[in-house]
Amino acid sequence: MAKGKRNERKLMLPADIKREIIVKDEKAETNPKWGFPPDKRPIEMHMQFGIISLDKPPGPTSHEVVAWIKKLLNLQKAGHGGTLDPKVTGVLPVALERATRIVQALLPAGKEYVALMHLHGEVAEDKIRAVMREFEGETIQRPPLRSAVKRKLRTRNVYYIEVLEVEGKDVLFRVGVEAGTYIRSLIHHIGLALGVGAHMAELRRTRSGPFKEDETLVTLHDLIDAYYFWKEDGIEEYFRKAIQPMEKAIEHLPKVWIRDSAVAAVTYGADLAVPGIVKLHKGIKLGDLVAVMTLKNELVAIGKAKMNTQEMLTRTKGIVVDVEKVFMPRDWYPKMW
Repeated sequence: MAKGKRNERKLMLPADIKREIIVKDEKAETNPKWGFPPDKRPIEMHMQFGIISLDKPPGPTSHEVVAWIKKLLNLQKAGHGGTLDPKVTGVLPVALERATRIVQALLPAGKEYVALMHLHGEVAEDKIRAVMREFEGETIQRPPLRSAVKRKLRTRNVYYIEVLEVEGKDVLFRVGVEAGTYIRSLIHHIGLALGVGAHMAELRRTRSGPFKEDETLVTLHDLIDAYYFWKEDGIEEYFRKAIQPMEKAIEHLPKVWIRDSAVAAVTYGADLAVPGIVKLHKGIKLGDLVAVMTLKNELVAIGKAKMNTQEMLTRTKGIVVDVEKVFMPRDWYPKMW
């Protein structure tokens, strides 16, 4: 295959944004007797608050794969982060039991795919590269006929397109997009812009926010073997590695870290107030989806920011985060009110 020139641009999804931490109270400490740090949870708890970065095989639907995992691990609940068509392979985050609702937090993180586009006519490689770059930025799409959502026009962001190889009418490329972007539709419109038409020959998802193809991706066979070693032989090492803490799914979110004394109040339904903050990320804006964390880096809840970073640092009272979803059980930290 004739290889094209590598693109020297830095290809970034929203999940790649680096955030600076600002400490508001340097004297605050956490009691080691309370809570369960993500890397030290007992194996049963690790599964209850875990998420699997699964390498989905071709053939089954995403829902079928989740159903198999539920049956295999004897779970009550599981959910996936972003549907993949039956023929599509790659990264499918599957959240388990108490972590199931965390998949919604992946929506703003972005996704990456490697796709094989087959053109319906001959086009010069330089033109292919130039036209495909024009599709970066906002694009308007209508979901395909087979889509599970209403077929109305909507705007989605294409963060980057990188042509990897061109051989005749086949174009292999990498694309980073906003959640809900249809690569099949994108390829169709690229074909129209090139004046020859095109269709998607193959597709693989290589990233879903913080979950990457080259980092802790497990197959169904890996999962079955790891579960067997744990249940039959008492070896939990492989099963623990196959499941990641739910905190992995919110790596990309801006965060506020809170005092031990504020944790239980949030788990009982209280919104987070200014006095509870110990440290926070720089650059938080009003309305941002924010993760509320303990000083042991445990996820307590997620919600919408009611202040920006500067206001959180300078004000002495008021609601900081309007809590929407609580993930931590109420008995991990004691009541202190």
